[in-house]
Amino acid sequence: MTGMSDETRQLVHTRSITVRGYRLGNGNWEIESRLTDIKAEDIQGLYRLHIPAGEPIHDMLASVVVSDDMTVLSARASIDGAPFPMCADIAPAFAALAGLHLGTGFMREVRARFGGRKGCTHLAELMGVIAATAFQTIYPALRAERGEPPGRPALIDTCHAFAAEGEVVARQWPQWSSRDQGSST
Repeated sequence: MTGMSDETRQLVHTRSITVRGYRLGNGNWEIESRLTDIKAEDIQGLYRLHIPAGEPIHDMLASVVVSDDMTVLSARASIDGAPFPMCADIAPAFAALAGLHLGTGFMREVRARFGGRKGCTHLAELMGVIAATAFQTIYPALRAERGEPPGRPALIDTCHAFAAEGEVVARQWPQWSSRDQGSST
C-alpha cells in the first residue's frame, strides 16, 4: 500500500522512529529509540538559518536501562539535531525517569514530569514506544529463559485482529479462544 489517494503525491516530510531492545551483559535490558524529522525541501529557521533538504530538523535519542521487572534503572536522552539551540538543554532532565515502572501509569508520569515547558514533546513521545518495545523485548525472552509455558497471551483482546472470538486467536491459541466452535467467522 502506498497511500489512500490515487492523486500524485509530493513528499514533504518524513518522520522516522527506530526502537531497538538489547539484552545487556549484566542481565538488564536497554531500550533505545531514535526520532528523526526530515524535510524534503530546504527550510529557513529562526536560529538555524538554513536547513538543507534531507538534513534532520530533529535528531533525538532516548534510552532506558530496565530490570527484569520493568523498573527503569537509568535513562538518558540526547538531542543532536533541533531547530533551536536551547532544545538540547532539556535532555539531561530525562535521567529523572530512573525509578519509574514501565507499566500502567508510566506515560501519565512522563507527561507530569516532562509535559509542556518542563520537557520535550518529541522525547516524551519516544517513551511510549520505548515502553511498548520493552514489553516486546523482555517478557518473551524471560519466558523462554525460564522455560515457562505460555499463559494466556497478553495480546488477546488488545485489538480487532486479536479478539478472543476471532480467527487469529482461534488458530494461534485455540485453548484461549472464545469462538463458537461451529463458527467460521
